[in-house]
Amino acid sequence: NGCCLVRRNATTALGTVPTLSLTARLFGGGRGLVSGVCCPPIRHHVTSASTPPTYDVVVVGGGHAGCEAAAAAARMGARTCLITHKKDSIGVMSCNPSVGGIGKGHLVREIDALGGLMGRVTDEAGIQFRMLNRSRGPAVQGPRAQADRELYRRHMQEALDRLAPALEIVEGSAEDLVLEDNDSKVAGVTLLDGTTVNAAKVVITTGTFLGGVIHLGEKKFSAGRFGDPAAQSLAQTLRRAGFPLARLKTGTPPRFDGTTIDYSSLEVQKGDENPVPFSYMNDFVARPNGQVDCHITYTNEHTHQIVRDNKLMSPNFESGDGKGLGPRYCPSLEMKVERFGSKNRHQVFLEPEGLNTNVVYPNGISISLPEEVQLALVRTIPGLENVQMIRPGYAVEYDYCDPRSLRPTLETNRIAGLYFAGQINGTTGYEEAAAQGILAGINAALSLTRDASPFIPDRSDAYLGVMVDDLVNTGTKEPYRMFTSRAEYRLSLRADNADFRLTEKGHQIGCISQQQLERFNQRSSTFYAVQAAFMGKHLFPKEWEALQIQPLRQQKRHSIWEMLQAKKITMTDAQRLWPDLCKPVNRDIAALLETEAIYGQHLARQEQEIASFKKEE
Repeated sequence: NGCCLVRRNATTALGTVPTLSLTARLFGGGRGLVSGVCCPPIRHHVTSASTPPTYDVVVVGGGHAGCEAAAAAARMGARTCLITHKKDSIGVMSCNPSVGGIGKGHLVREIDALGGLMGRVTDEAGIQFRMLNRSRGPAVQGPRAQADRELYRRHMQEALDRLAPALEIVEGSAEDLVLEDNDSKVAGVTLLDGTTVNAAKVVITTGTFLGGVIHLGEKKFSAGRFGDPAAQSLAQTLRRAGFPLARLKTGTPPRFDGTTIDYSSLEVQKGDENPVPFSYMNDFVARPNGQVDCHITYTNEHTHQIVRDNKLMSPNFESGDGKGLGPRYCPSLEMKVERFGSKNRHQVFLEPEGLNTNVVYPNGISISLPEEVQLALVRTIPGLENVQMIRPGYAVEYDYCDPRSLRPTLETNRIAGLYFAGQINGTTGYEEAAAQGILAGINAALSLTRDASPFIPDRSDAYLGVMVDDLVNTGTKEPYRMFTSRAEYRLSLRADNADFRLTEKGHQIGCISQQQLERFNQRSSTFYAVQAAFMGKHLFPKEWEALQIQPLRQQKRHSIWEMLQAKKITMTDAQRLWPDLCKPVNRDIAALLETEAIYGQHLARQEQEIASFKKEE
């Protein structure tokens, strides 16, 4: 029935494998545009059907988690295979065309610090960049970017192409697991055509495809996302293997034809004048002067009344007592109207999906009512009175596994060598998935060497450590999203210092390139050299007064660093007054120096808390 676990010596004899099951379904060449990835040129590897291919690591799924998992394993030297339904869909942004945000942007920087792809691809594909919470403290500031969907997909695929021959990409549907040692250890997967793909380690990153069902009003059908089949057999396989599966829900809004939107009365949201790249490998984004505008509009009471009037036409979900267990912090419009009945409007961000398309993504009105109801209600929103829908919104309900069945490496407790990453672990969001993917890929590759220690960042190391600790120890009953409030040590875990926290560790385990290591060494040496120079240069009070700067106290010399700490001067002042000391400093290092100075005492106190935390652990 397609859902049994395949075991060694099972009836799927190799002689019955179809002749063209794995041949030449790999990516072709292409000139890559993502910086900092240094890999050999592509070679095509064709496997004979009579001999099952054998890999170190097989990754199932080509979404954000799968891309990072496969890339990490390949960078570390593991012979890796990425299995996906359609190679052209690798890196597709299934929902919103954006990356980053509060907490999420921190994760993207951490992925980048470990050699990952998401930040670099976003810098290439981004069409608007903003630093959120810029008016607040640095601990809660988060980079965010609108991305061109097509450019993001293309650049991600090119980044993976450059990892050949260590990484091979195969089109196929993974249906079952191959197990050995009394079903306690994974040995590969079988595809829909009966092909066995042998592997020492398997990483499953199925996203919303695992048992996925799309809901649109009273209609429902099996799919992982619009136009793509769900992984139903694999879901049954995992359930029969004893994994504790349950259901979660997510949703997406309708898509609009931007030429039918009246922007004249809407609030304009522009990108930052000097956009900050996501990747530490980049000094600039690809299009600093070609950013697009987003616009803001609002729902109203008329909108909400249409939702209420059509409540009985909402889908009947399997989870949440029929209402679905969706993301609490990104609720559907139906849930907003029900949960916040006293609120007479909700914000809607109109976000362009690319440079060469008229498609607009209305962030904030995820909805799964019937298509005709959706059209009626969106036309009550200012600016959308004559809008044409390209595609209706919908909800998708899918299986996830209780993450308490995982180790901190993301390896399952039940089956050795099997790893889960992404929405299968109960999370929501591209960034959360990608961060889990890189961790699973790293640990799958490390586990190939018997004496290698696993890579397990803790809560004081990274937001990645916070997320995984939350998941494997407390689990989740709703889609888990990262926020800065989840991190006890968020003053130390900022988006601007992820490389200082993680890149050296990445070098030790072999997941970053020599080029990235050299760039980090240059950045860190500049920081520490300028910090030492600031600490070493002292001026008497009269000298500070001569510079028209109020000294801290009379009769005592004070260093530049002490004056930065006391906010008597800024880095802009320091760069103007002592250009020779600041000559090697770019804007990122300047901002980092100022943050470390201003929050120095608080950071020192937090370091003591971290030391105590690690001692207790």
